[in-house]
Amino acid sequence: MDTLIDLPELETPEEAVIARYRLSDDSFGSPNERDAIFDAEKAMMAAVEQAGVGEVDGNEFGGGEAVVYVYGPDAEAHFKVMEPTLRGLPFRPAYVVLRQGSDETETRVDLWCGTATKYSNPSNRHRPTLVLMSLPAACMTSNDRSL
Repeated sequence: MDTLIDLPELETPEEAVIARYRLSDDSFGSPNERDAIFDAEKAMMAAVEQAGVGEVDGNEFGGGEAVVYVYGPDAEAHFKVMEPTLRGLPFRPAYVVLRQGSDETETRVDLWCGTATKYSNPSNRHRPTLVLMSLPAACMTSNDRSL
């Protein structure tokens, strides 16, 4: 006797690209800064849609920074498609977090120097357990250290 069993489909963990930019004030930035983020977000939406790699989910402004959220099955594919736009925004300091896999491993890419730090323990992101590349001191200004 053959029995069919309905097994739930295994879901691929959703991955994320989270881009953070320091703005010119401690609030919501200037109207020009917000417009630049909105324009970049539209460009990233078009690039992500054309590549078929996921979706740009939106943004947040406040506390002197702008954050853009992107979700889908492959954070590295998202980043590759959006990288020119992400690096093209003039706001610094700026970095992107690639959140990957079921263990939510995070890789931080500093947009002004192209460095990356991989966090293999998501519960303790302030103490990375594996560093891929460290940020050269020459790439940091005193303002960069606060972000």
